[in-house]
Amino acid sequence: MTMTLAVDCGGTGIKASVLDPAGTLHAKPVRVPTPYPLSIDRFLDTVAGLATELPKADRATVGLPGMIRHGVVIVTPHYVTESGPRSRVLPDLVEQWHGFDAQAALAARLGMPALVLNDAEVHGAGVVTGVGLELVLTLGTGLGCALFDGGRLAPHLELSQAPVRWGQSYDTYIGDKERKRLGPAFWSRRVRRVVDALRPVFVWDRLYVGGGNARVLSPEVIAVLGDDVVIVPNTAGIVGGVRAWELQR
Repeated sequence: MTMTLAVDCGGTGIKASVLDPAGTLHAKPVRVPTPYPLSIDRFLDTVAGLATELPKADRATVGLPGMIRHGVVIVTPHYVTESGPRSRVLPDLVEQWHGFDAQAALAARLGMPALVLNDAEVHGAGVVTGVGLELVLTLGTGLGCALFDGGRLAPHLELSQAPVRWGQSYDTYIGDKERKRLGPAFWSRRVRRVVDALRPVFVWDRLYVGGGNARVLSPEVIAVLGDDVVIVPNTAGIVGGVRAWELQR
């Protein structure tokens, strides 16, 4: 029975668990605050440290924020900062992370095959049905995005960096900082506006809204999002670690 170490890396926390082929957790997830400044060595140490607290696994799935192509980091928005999201960007960390083959480095450090994807893509792997065009949006530190067509994972788009209004990106418009500033009701209305604006862009068959902040959406807004929108639990970021190995790309 192949056991999978699933690691969900966020801007404020990194959590992990071990799952069986059915996606059943074999240990309570362990979590640590994302340490900053986060050099590559510190990142590898953090993931390896979480793995030692969990049962033995045969392979690892790691979801990272940012643009990840074939396991290589092109851009990561949070991990190049001094003290976390929206703090000062450190040029030496930008240089470290750009072109970092996270998949190869994690496989070597953990001593097992590794699969590294964008964190929203791993999240999506845990919820998509494989029928039609399915979009996954994750609400957390910023906005995560993954697109699937008939179960096939499309090339990643950093929708989070697209401008919305007044110089704001989606990351800053509906990110965690704005949620705390606006409060749940006003922030939830912003999320609804984003969903309504993106519907004619993607013309999805199903939209899944997840991530840690999906649970904060007001019942009033959830009720009017539409029958084509499903709110999914944040645990999909872990459970998707198993199904991610079956994705067609």
